[in-house]
Amino acid sequence: MNKEQIHRELQFKAIRSSGAGGQHVNKVSSKVELTFPLQASEGLSLLEKERLLLKLDSKLTKEGLLILQCDEARSQHKNKEIVIKRFFSLLQKGLEVPKKRRPTKPSKSSIEKRLKSKKKDSDKKASRKKPDWD
Repeated sequence: MNKEQIHRELQFKAIRSSGAGGQHVNKVSSKVELTFPLQASEGLSLLEKERLLLKLDSKLTKEGLLILQCDEARSQHKNKEIVIKRFFSLLQKGLEVPKKRRPTKPSKSSIEKRLKSKKKDSDKKASRKKPDWD
């Protein structure tokens, strides 16, 4: 993953934020929308693109664009920084290869312990029955 190349491919758009805010909110575009063309990216290898397409499938548009928005701060520059950090952490998380699970066997003592507790519960329930006099 070539971060500098990916950073150059990012496209930003400033939008008016929603919600309450008074006079200032109606004339300032502080919300930032980041758009990244995942399949057309030259900063990612083919293997990385395939992995990200699988992992980020629900976040992609039909055209294969990844769109993130941020309107947490009042400043457009701060929102841009936040959305870039969020984008790279999303990429990092999407490229992580999960560790293989190594199957393990339960220990002998744990098996014995389980069987003893089952026998104890069984005896407890059997003692609740009415005695059979026949």
